[in-house]
Amino acid sequence: MLKYQNKTESLADRFKKYVQIDTQSDPDSATIPSTEKQKNLGRVLVQELLDLGISDAHIDEYGYVYATIPANTNKIVPVICFCSHMDTSPDCSGLNVKPIVHHNYQGQDLILPDDTTIVLKQSEHPDLQNQVGNDIITASGTTLLGADNKAGLAEIMEAAAFLMQHPEVKHGKIRILFTPDEEIGRGVDKVDLEKLGADFAYTVDGESLGSLEDETFSADGAVLTIHGVSSHPGFAKGKMESAIKILSAILDRLPKDRLTPEATSHQEGFIHPVSIQGNVETAQAHFILRDFDDVLLAQHGETLRSTIEEVLKAYPKSTYQLDITEQYRNMKSVLDQHPQVIAIGMQAIERAGVSPKQQSIRGGTDGSRLSLMGLPCPNIFAGEHAFHGKQEWVSVQDMEKAVETIINIAAIWEEQA
Repeated sequence: MLKYQNKTESLADRFKKYVQIDTQSDPDSATIPSTEKQKNLGRVLVQELLDLGISDAHIDEYGYVYATIPANTNKIVPVICFCSHMDTSPDCSGLNVKPIVHHNYQGQDLILPDDTTIVLKQSEHPDLQNQVGNDIITASGTTLLGADNKAGLAEIMEAAAFLMQHPEVKHGKIRILFTPDEEIGRGVDKVDLEKLGADFAYTVDGESLGSLEDETFSADGAVLTIHGVSSHPGFAKGKMESAIKILSAILDRLPKDRLTPEATSHQEGFIHPVSIQGNVETAQAHFILRDFDDVLLAQHGETLRSTIEEVLKAYPKSTYQLDITEQYRNMKSVLDQHPQVIAIGMQAIERAGVSPKQQSIRGGTDGSRLSLMGLPCPNIFAGEHAFHGKQEWVSVQDMEKAVETIINIAAIWEEQA
């Protein structure tokens, strides 16, 4: 089969262009998308798709980009969708990103020029050991890079360009979906699955070269509100019950050697406070609850509740409200019913000359919710590393292999139809 080759550096050029467009999402916004600036990138992508000859490319009112690469075979082939998200994490600035290409990496520390305290070391980024001779892209030290998930965007766009330019590579109908607000858990809130019309999908939002993820966390969000008793501090004896101090006691009482991100790995879940605010009368904390097992996830919620009630025994005049809401669920239960989706993904990675690794991800993707909505959707590698922070990086050569994998997936579905 004809092989993809990145001879003109078009893949890196696409990526560098995309990361310089600020698309940070905002969890405190009630709009869809949460930030209007995400549409700026969406419009760029639509125009590039139109320029490739993909005539139905468009962005809808909610910021979703849809497009179709028409089938070029007479076989009846399932419709396959490739999906990536346009937003970057609210955890770190994505404004004025300056992408830097470190050509022919030789194992040295990568010191980022705009903040020389930001240094990428192999001891802290073990996958750099596999990148000697490759080209590493980082930001300049004051922002995240945006490889999560603009690496995926660039890879899908590059694969689309290749397929449009090489009709000799046979494939069925391919749908492209670019989503907003994935980083704040709303990535498929307004997706139109009927319009999308796909049978199976692959998100391109994974980390290490060769990985295919068929299992994610199940996720809940929790909001705890403490209602204390306010009083003038000069006359507060026996009266005041500070909501701030109550909340602090609850956070301190939660487990420290387990059920917390700092002390867990592999299949272990956690209870994680992500923000707090308040005053003497009212204080509030937001949590994320995570586990691969839904029963254990529910138990984490009960652990949080029992901790709250134990602390409040010392504050008889104070009350609490705990609201736990479902965010997404482990997609493995769905994907296990469609082994062909995983098998073709693994075969496509292998055909790209890479050893495939089927694994779990300690996080979530749009594919988690898409799978539970009826569109089975594992996650394939995009090559992004150290996401959500200033040390984020990606390898151009790993991105090239992701492009090959996308092309191979499309071709193998047609071959096996």
